Amino acid sequence: MGAVESVPETSIHEFTVKDCNGKEVSLETYKGKVLLVVNVASKCGFTEVNYTQLTELYQKYRDKDFEILAFPCNQFLRQEPGTAEQAKDFACTRFKAEYPVFQKVRVNGPDAAPVYKFLKASKPGLFGSRIKWNFTKFLVDKNGKVIERYATSTAPMSIEKDIQKALEE
Repeated sequence: MGAVESVPETSIHEFTVKDCNGKEVSLETYKGKVLLVVNVASKCGFTEVNYTQLTELYQKYRDKDFEILAFPCNQFLRQEPGTAEQAKDFACTRFKAEYPVFQKVRVNGPDAAPVYKFLKASKPGLFGSRIKWNFTKFLVDKNGKVIERYATSTAPMSIEKDIQKALEE
C-alpha cells in the first residue's frame, strides 16, 4: 500500500486524457506551461477554499503560461458522485472556474489513471505514493516534470511563490 509504482513516461506531456465530454486531449498541448494538477470533488470539506483559491490563482496567472488541470475523483467518501459534466458545471457556475475540468478518474489502486500513476511516481508523498484525499496538488514545470506535491490541507494561494518561481524558469 502506497508503494511507488515505476512508470516509463518521463513527462506529463506524454499522456492523453479525456475531457469532461469524453474527447481525447493530448497533454502535449500544455508544453511550455506551468501546470497545477488537482484531483477535485464538489462535496468535500476542502471544496470551498480550494476551488475559490484555484480560481484566484488561475485569474492571476493564466496569461503568464499557467494552467490548472482539474480531475474530478469519487474515490474519497464518494464526494464527487455526479458525472464529469456535472463536476465541470459545479466548478464553473459556483466558483467561476475557467480552467479545464477533465473526465472523472481514479487516482489510487490498479485502475488509477496513467497520468496519476506518473504524478505519484514522480513525487511520492510522505507515507508513499498513495493520494490520501481530494485536492492533492502537483506542480509541474514547463517541460512536464513534477516539481512538487502538496497535501489537501495546503491552500492553493500558499503555493503562489512556487508557481511564480516555476514561471520564471
